[in-house]
Amino acid sequence: MANLGVKDVKKTVPASSVADGPLVRFGLTLSTWSERWFPDPLVFALAGVVLVFIFGVIIGQKPGDLAYQGGKAFWTLVPFTMQMVMIIIGGYVVATAPIVNRFIAWISTLPKNPRTAIAVVAFLSMLTSLISWGLSLIFSGLLVRELAKRVKGMDIRAAGAAGYLGLGAVWALGLSSSAAMMMATKSAIPAGLYQIAGVIPLKQTLFLWQGLATAGLLIVLSTIIAYASAPGPDKAKTAADFGIEYESSERKLEPRTRPGEWLEYSPLLSILVAGMLIWYLATFFKQSPTGALAALDLNNYNLIFITVGLLLHWRPKSFVKAVSECVPATGGVLIQFPFYAVIFGMIVGTGISAWMADLFSRVTTQGTYPLLVALYSALIGVFVPSGGSKWVIEAPYVLQAANTLHVHLGWVVQIYNASEALPNLINPFWMLPLLGLLRLKARDLVGYGVLQMIVHVPVVFFLCWYFAHTIAYIAPAK
Repeated sequence: MANLGVKDVKKTVPASSVADGPLVRFGLTLSTWSERWFPDPLVFALAGVVLVFIFGVIIGQKPGDLAYQGGKAFWTLVPFTMQMVMIIIGGYVVATAPIVNRFIAWISTLPKNPRTAIAVVAFLSMLTSLISWGLSLIFSGLLVRELAKRVKGMDIRAAGAAGYLGLGAVWALGLSSSAAMMMATKSAIPAGLYQIAGVIPLKQTLFLWQGLATAGLLIVLSTIIAYASAPGPDKAKTAADFGIEYESSERKLEPRTRPGEWLEYSPLLSILVAGMLIWYLATFFKQSPTGALAALDLNNYNLIFITVGLLLHWRPKSFVKAVSECVPATGGVLIQFPFYAVIFGMIVGTGISAWMADLFSRVTTQGTYPLLVALYSALIGVFVPSGGSKWVIEAPYVLQAANTLHVHLGWVVQIYNASEALPNLINPFWMLPLLGLLRLKARDLVGYGVLQMIVHVPVVFFLCWYFAHTIAYIAPAK
């Protein structure tokens, strides 16, 4: 009887707990830590303001100047903030279109166990981020919601963190890289920066084989980590454990009740307006003196996604409904970006930027330069989580040093792209739209982001350093 009791106890132990490896245990430990200690995203932004202010005082800047330059810059990123908001809206209206919704629902039927489901989310999050980080966030969030309803025992924290990997791993190595797009478009490059680096075409940045190899390696590595660290059903915290129940993503329009609503339900205006915008985009890309790819700036990206979303929703009523659903997810961006602009102002408007430039010139050699650029870009990214505006801060002295040391300018841009994404793994700022969809807190996801970052940092730094020695220097093209 005693032996039978032992056997019965063994049978009640889930198989997943036996298979749990060190990554699962480490991921759970980090997740538990972050749930307890990680702050709200707004606290993170405000703390960044204070830390940069203190750093400025330590290196000899006047407190009054820091406060003035920070306050002066409060509104300077408003246009860029709206571009970010429109990327979120554009990604949302495309991802929630009926045909895309059906595609997401179909994908969610493929994984048969929690770990596979989380690996699928990770892979598709990174793949879509190479097209648009906004699309990646919304697509991944909706996929996680569908999987949470279909795959029993899926840890919603690990799945949410997997959905954020596109922003923390490879997005800046893809077509929405603000730095690469800026340097490929003469009209977008500030005059002083153009004198230093000239135009750097996309074939010398995004389409370098070294950059493509880096993106591929990071996608494979991140997917493996997501799979290996996902807890089994016995240790998972599911959406139900958080008291979350996701409604169906299928959007059915209420019946038309008034004659005046017929245009809202007719595709006529959507077709006409989308056709005009497509005509404009085709003409613009055709006439671009630097080529179609160089014309893919943030404004054109947003216009493409809005146009595609308008067509995919077919009826204006459906399109407007999707936009209305998305707007709450943009609230964090709207209120936090001005505080990041304060950080931007203190760095650029005082001697902090010059101090950093002098530090680079004193400690950099040709061999260590790629590592220093990677480290610096990652550290600054903690306080200024914006690929475009941060590049404007760094580019003048980073590219000037590259010219002096004869390091390939295009690869410097790629070093920046690969390393500046690293802080996103723990910085909650760009999580906000995803968190809104999943109804989670940043602290719920950050533990698994820390786990990914521990592996990513040495790998990214090594690739940035190694590939720099495989590309010959090319003088600036002006």
